[in-house]
Amino acid sequence: MTDVLKRVPVREQDPKVRATNFDEVCLGYNKEEAVEEAQRCLTCKNAKCITGCPVNINIPAFIAQVKEGNFEEAYKIIGESSALPAVCGRVCPQESQCEGKCIRGIKGDAVSIGKLERFVADWAKENGIKPVPAAEKNGHKIAVIGSGPAGLTCAGDLAKLGYDVTIFEALHKAGGVLSYGIPEFRLPKDKVVAEEIENVKSLGVKIETNVIIGKSVTIDELMQEEGYEAVFIGSGAGLPMFMGIPGENANGVFSANEFLTRNNLMKSFREDYDTPIAHGKKVAVVGGGNVAMDAARTALRLGAEVHVIYRRSEAELPARAEEVHHAKEEGIIFDLLTNPVEILTDEKDWVTGIRCVRMELGEPDASGRRRPVEVP
Repeated sequence: MTDVLKRVPVREQDPKVRATNFDEVCLGYNKEEAVEEAQRCLTCKNAKCITGCPVNINIPAFIAQVKEGNFEEAYKIIGESSALPAVCGRVCPQESQCEGKCIRGIKGDAVSIGKLERFVADWAKENGIKPVPAAEKNGHKIAVIGSGPAGLTCAGDLAKLGYDVTIFEALHKAGGVLSYGIPEFRLPKDKVVAEEIENVKSLGVKIETNVIIGKSVTIDELMQEEGYEAVFIGSGAGLPMFMGIPGENANGVFSANEFLTRNNLMKSFREDYDTPIAHGKKVAVVGGGNVAMDAARTALRLGAEVHVIYRRSEAELPARAEEVHHAKEEGIIFDLLTNPVEILTDEKDWVTGIRCVRMELGEPDASGRRRPVEVP
């Protein structure tokens, strides 16, 4: 008999093995596990999980279909609201969104909504099920700038409504942060990202890469000369933030953007690619969000001893709990309540160390988290 208070555990690569490869960590549910986990859903009439989902997927309805083994119908229900279920099932912060609102989670584990969404999307791909395109075009042209999650979602939704949509992407590959930011071990590029992009294209969306809006072509030209009636700008998260401390310009200091882009988009982790990347023996990653975890876990797989330096305590870490758990399992060291004040260098301006100060938590700040203050 299933213990309804406990979620069906999801299979994962062994931490010692996965710390040495870039294969996906989480292996997902099989059919039997997905159906068993779906049985835990209470099918609430006033479903809080829907309000917790940014795109309001009808979660009880798709899970009800999984319970019955109707996976194609479950995929159609998700597809009414989401263009990227295989991506969202892997990287959405479910614990603070849909699963965070799950009634089952009050007295036990919330239903594994994300893992069920991932299962349905993967099953659909394996069985050749595609999203349903619009029955007819409405004759209106729309341009979407950026092929990241926002651009792909916008383009997919508009295409389903019958619009003629073209995405313009500055880089040589579509996907935005899905391609350049999130590592292979969390989000496989060929198996998941490329397939989801193909699904969006199957709705009739066209994608033009290597087009920098403002340089290759302007928005005015798109609208006045190319016949586009509206433009959606999903140009991405933009530039990295630095700390403004001495030594930040030293050799061996990288923004996470550059480090992850070299590895994920330009495949520097692979022996058959020539993209250079720094292989440090001892690496410090400053910050505690998902990007910090991605950088830390990537550096670990490239052979480093990795320290995450974060100025608050573990309770305030903004990264997903699952990412922190995986990082710890893999052997990443967390230096908490620690704040860097200077990056130390040798005579050739290469990094030799970091000088840090110890912190303690004071009153909450605007983010609602307790503000870190230096210990005298």
